[in-house]
Amino acid sequence: MRSVWAPWRINYIISEKQKGCVFCIKKTGEYKMRHYILADSKHSFIILNKYPYTAGHLMVLPQRHVSELESLKDDEHTDFFNMLSFAAKALKKAIKPDALNIGANLGKAAGAGIEEHLHFHIVARWDGDHNFMPVIGKTMVVSEYLDDTYNRLLPYFKQDYINSNNE
Repeated sequence: MRSVWAPWRINYIISEKQKGCVFCIKKTGEYKMRHYILADSKHSFIILNKYPYTAGHLMVLPQRHVSELESLKDDEHTDFFNMLSFAAKALKKAIKPDALNIGANLGKAAGAGIEEHLHFHIVARWDGDHNFMPVIGKTMVVSEYLDDTYNRLLPYFKQDYINSNNE
């Protein structure tokens, strides 16, 4: 058996599990840092994935609990895709990936792990990041603690996202 060091997962393993939707976050205390929220707007927010494929793996979600893209109202739809564009732009500035994968798994059959709350993934990619570990070992290696990734990315997301989208 092969082992991969992922010490941040222990917090999830030993923590009391949240009832209901994991993406419907209660805005109390230090909720942004606790949930790795990098930016939010009236209708959407950007969050660091707690179980990433690569360092800097983000998700963009609507504030409202909806499962389908077509359920978004016009203003939510516009805000959501503006936030998605902003997240891609900020991630490129912050960690300089060679490329990005952006997508959503809409429904269980499409591979959605959490199908009840719409979310898009943004996965940073680098030339050569598919080495023997994922191909032969069927194991992804993330080279940085989540807290460190969050703190490194946060300065790129602190600005008002609407203003930075209009640059």
